[in-house]
Amino acid sequence: MVRVSEPRHAAQIPIDDPDLVIAIDDASVVRGDTHLLRDVSWRVELDERWVVLGPNGAGKTTLLNLAAARLYPTRGTVHVLGERLGRVDVNELRTRIGLTTVALHDRIPPAEPVLDVVVTAAWGVLGRFRETYQSVDTDRATRLLAQLGAAALATRTYGTLSEGERKRVQIARALMTDPELLLLDEPAAGLDLGGREDLVRRLAELAADPQAPALVLVTHHVEEIPPGFSHALLLRQGQVVAQGPVHSTITGENLSATFDVPLKVEHVDGRFTARAL
Repeated sequence: MVRVSEPRHAAQIPIDDPDLVIAIDDASVVRGDTHLLRDVSWRVELDERWVVLGPNGAGKTTLLNLAAARLYPTRGTVHVLGERLGRVDVNELRTRIGLTTVALHDRIPPAEPVLDVVVTAAWGVLGRFRETYQSVDTDRATRLLAQLGAAALATRTYGTLSEGERKRVQIARALMTDPELLLLDEPAAGLDLGGREDLVRRLAELAADPQAPALVLVTHHVEEIPPGFSHALLLRQGQVVAQGPVHSTITGENLSATFDVPLKVEHVDGRFTARAL
């Protein structure tokens, strides 16, 4: 695999830089004889908004799990929010990270009221039981639902929501603890066109908020990249194809190498599209 554009070298940004959110150096994840990731290096800074693109099996979710402190590298080093994996209490570190995944959706009780789905993130649990929440918690959960256009859903049960509504509720939950890093694993998967466009618009608003945490969005499709996302990382077969500023990275040449098909990329009104040549 030829790397189209070189990542910034680790020495350029010290690990103890307070603006450095993710620092992955020559990391590999190996299962049996299979490399899920191979020699990946990646830097994410506090004010950056990254999209991670690649085909199925490229290693996108594996990379996100490293960044979420839910997986350890077989080789190499991973620092998240200034802490090195393997030398930190990951349970404490995870409270500083917001994460949405399909696995999270599968664990949310269908009968749980939406407001409780969001507010229980304050205790790091799913399904309200005997925890005690203060008014500041419920007020924050209510504001986050409103920010994501889901205020009217607060009293509904999670199992009655549409796929698009569930995605917005999950993002509100991920923001509940005021994380320093927000990781979104294919949030537009399964949405129809209207639901996708609504979600992309709300993620663009979040990306434009200077108070928002560093953002990493995993997707298969350039059409799902919200305006305002600043950087891109392209993966194929567990290796980096290209990474850097979004406009110099999301190109026909780089995407063709990533998806192994000749592609033409266009950028109009802040949105990307790609089609086969």
